[in-house]
Amino acid sequence: MEKLKEKENLTVLFEDNQIVVVIKPQNVPSAPDESGDKDMLTLVKEHVKEKYDKPGEAFIGLVHRLDRPTGGIMVFARNSKSAKRLAEMFKTHDVEKVYYAVTSTPVKVKKQTLVNYLKKDEKENLVKVVPMSEKGAKRAELSFSVLQSDEKNSLLEVKILTGRSHQIRVQLATIGCPLVGDVKYGKSTGKTSALGLWAGKLSFTHPTTKEKLTFLAVPDMSKAPWKNFNMEKFISR
Repeated sequence: MEKLKEKENLTVLFEDNQIVVVIKPQNVPSAPDESGDKDMLTLVKEHVKEKYDKPGEAFIGLVHRLDRPTGGIMVFARNSKSAKRLAEMFKTHDVEKVYYAVTSTPVKVKKQTLVNYLKKDEKENLVKVVPMSEKGAKRAELSFSVLQSDEKNSLLEVKILTGRSHQIRVQLATIGCPLVGDVKYGKSTGKTSALGLWAGKLSFTHPTTKEKLTFLAVPDMSKAPWKNFNMEKFISR
């Protein structure tokens, strides 16, 4: 599993005195966890502390997360006021998040909206589709469109209307189209490729200037499963 060991590997797309927008590599935690591996929150803190010569630990607000195996764009807040405003935007779904997913089987339906009720087993770190009436069930909704398919895989553009843990992975697996490289919800065993899930577009309103900001990021196309698709073409659209 790849790890981010040096802070100079941090890719910053945008920063000012309110926010920092970065690219999270796949298989790097969003925040500190029991693995002890270098995480994005710590990397951004180190970056800000060093660049701006700040005494003590720099304040960085974690306002959203990406699952460890998922890569792509993340935004962090540089002060508590911006952290509160950004967190509220994510909570009220005033942020546009577009993901790109590679399924392990071709998807026959060109466009579809999926609505399920999900429940997470915290002990097992596993999310399951459950009846709406089950205690702890949370509504999950996403829509996808097929960008490209071959005899083995499909590349999907996915937009989520809710922010549930493992949502895309679980909902696509439920319709028989698990993601490539997904050992948790798919049929993959061992290390075959990176997980076929990438947060390629993030749009939101700047917490203080109120300017609409849009960021795009392309995964490493030298590696599977992304090397099989022209990701620059689809994401630059």
